[in-house]
Amino acid sequence: MKYYPAISGVLTGAILLASVFANNAYAATSDKLPGYKVDLSQTSVSGLSSGAFMAAQFETAFSSTIVGAGIVAGGPFYCAGSSFPVPPSVLVATTACMNPSLSLSGPPNPKVLLELAQAFEHSGAIDKLANLQKHKVYVFSGQADKTVYTAVVDQTTAFLQLAGVATPNIKYIQNVDAGHAIITGNSQNVPCADTQSPYINDCKFTQSQDMLKHIYGDLKPAVNKLSGKVIKFNQGEFIKSNYTSMSNDAYLYVPKACEGETCKVHVAFHGCEQGASKIGDQFYNTTGYNEIADANKIIVLYPQVEANNGWFGTPANPKGCWDFWGYSDPFNPLAPNFYSKTSPQMSAVKAMLDRLGQAQN
Repeated sequence: MKYYPAISGVLTGAILLASVFANNAYAATSDKLPGYKVDLSQTSVSGLSSGAFMAAQFETAFSSTIVGAGIVAGGPFYCAGSSFPVPPSVLVATTACMNPSLSLSGPPNPKVLLELAQAFEHSGAIDKLANLQKHKVYVFSGQADKTVYTAVVDQTTAFLQLAGVATPNIKYIQNVDAGHAIITGNSQNVPCADTQSPYINDCKFTQSQDMLKHIYGDLKPAVNKLSGKVIKFNQGEFIKSNYTSMSNDAYLYVPKACEGETCKVHVAFHGCEQGASKIGDQFYNTTGYNEIADANKIIVLYPQVEANNGWFGTPANPKGCWDFWGYSDPFNPLAPNFYSKTSPQMSAVKAMLDRLGQAQN
């Protein structure tokens, strides 16, 4: 799951206009995301790899409405800014935030990141950091993971502790011989220690369910047969930038009970090369989220990013990764806005959550 340097796209007015019309035409064929009157105060997030970096960003930026997070092979909030005063970039992301031995500054510095986060809080770019103190966070680093090294993931827990998260609220797993992947107990998946597509590995336990149990406390056991349904919806209506690299469509799992009752909501961010455009339904249908969500009245939102090569007004994102270094803000290279509440990707996901919080329809 490698990351590649960004290449700026050059736009013309005609190409931009054509892109807008094309996106609108495509969006019209997708269903509109319904409202389900979810309890937004019980929102949680999780993700693998770039999705884990996104989960850490989202948890911190919107800490007032998030209760917890699952971070699998991911670094701390604003990791690519840890080399301050050097601006965040794909170079920092692929060295300090993945393999620190390639970085002159070593792994991300949680003290620097907390100071930067405090400045962001003061400016209103993110919610109050004090909210993090109540969160429950599951963190995981596989012993065989040579994509995002444990030295990086260590700083995720260090940042959380510096921000005041109580030690019992952090569950850090680092004793599993796992490659770079989200973990399941399905013997049909990739062998535990390997790192290969679709980055869903069999290590004899279901990680998504362990994450949700840690975040929400005592949950009922996962069901064997789902009562609900997966909904494909038009994600495009929430996207306000041509540079998000977000797909036109995304997915939602809705337990049957949530069609008439108020439910919690969990956002699951896929990793690089794990979007539906690459691996179909494997992330949103086979990683175990839906089975435990079904038993516990939790709606699961699966936002989607897809690969782009940086041509015709799209960002350079050849592996379909979530943005944790700045590709979604190419016109502001010295201070890219990818970490704040107003950033292109996170504001789109927050708008989806707000829609889910509206009255059922």
